[in-house]
Amino acid sequence: MSNLLYHFVAFIVVAIWGSTFVFTKLLLNGGLSPAQIFTLRFIIAYVLLLATSLSYYPRKMGWTKTGLKKFRLFADSVKDEMLMLGLGISGGSLYFLTENSAMNYTTTTNTSLIVCLCPLFATALISLFYKSERLSKIQILGTLMAALGVVVVVLNGHFVLHLSPLGDALAFAACLCWAVYSLLMIPASLKYNTIFVTRKVFFYGLVSMLPYYWFVPGFPSLADIMRPEVLNNLLFLGCVASMLCFLVWNWVIKKLGAVAATNYVYFNPVTTIVFAWVVLSEDITVYFIIGSVLIIAGMFLSNKK
Repeated sequence: MSNLLYHFVAFIVVAIWGSTFVFTKLLLNGGLSPAQIFTLRFIIAYVLLLATSLSYYPRKMGWTKTGLKKFRLFADSVKDEMLMLGLGISGGSLYFLTENSAMNYTTTTNTSLIVCLCPLFATALISLFYKSERLSKIQILGTLMAALGVVVVVLNGHFVLHLSPLGDALAFAACLCWAVYSLLMIPASLKYNTIFVTRKVFFYGLVSMLPYYWFVPGFPSLADIMRPEVLNNLLFLGCVASMLCFLVWNWVIKKLGAVAATNYVYFNPVTTIVFAWVVLSEDITVYFIIGSVLIIAGMFLSNKK
């Protein structure tokens, strides 16, 4: 029963991430850039998680003799701190920059298709380093079937891709970033608790984003941020899609394993289209149904030992 809970939670997280395109699009229409949206949502997430950590540690660890809270600021070693930096870059700044920048040079279809195939890259990369995470033949068949379902859903009957070397390369870079994030999360989750790891992801994601503003300066004013149509969307992206979802996702990786958890990214285009159908009244096509069936069947096979 507990495993079913972990799988259900993984699906819910991916479903929420699939809905973020609407909120991001509204913020883009409101005048914010992709980098500004990422920075603001990660600031919100980091502050909330920092507050959570400050309330979590006193209950778990008590107080020091000086009356200060026993709060972990750094990892146990420089090597582990570099691991946290790698997580912040691969799952934060570099991932979001490459993904959002890709759409400036190639079609949304190309970007969505390439990024949503990241479980294939993650599985291959993790298998190189961890024999225990290698898939059986039936699991390989399942993940390939799910990948085929993603292709059917994203292309939606329009089997024409407009190749753009730079844009497609950026989308592949985003895909590889998430694969590296999944790989690095394995040793991090074995040694440190989920709250600490997630907080470090947000912190180093923000720190590694700072050089970007040296080359592309500019940030929205407080008055612009406080507009209801901007603030409400930012709060959802920061509180739910970032803080809560990243926290829960890292916990699911710890419970299910990196490969099994990452496979749920295949559901991302499915939940995106369903959300667009509910909110924007977009049509559900036969290709969506066929692709969804392939994804569900593939996920079932990929989780069989």
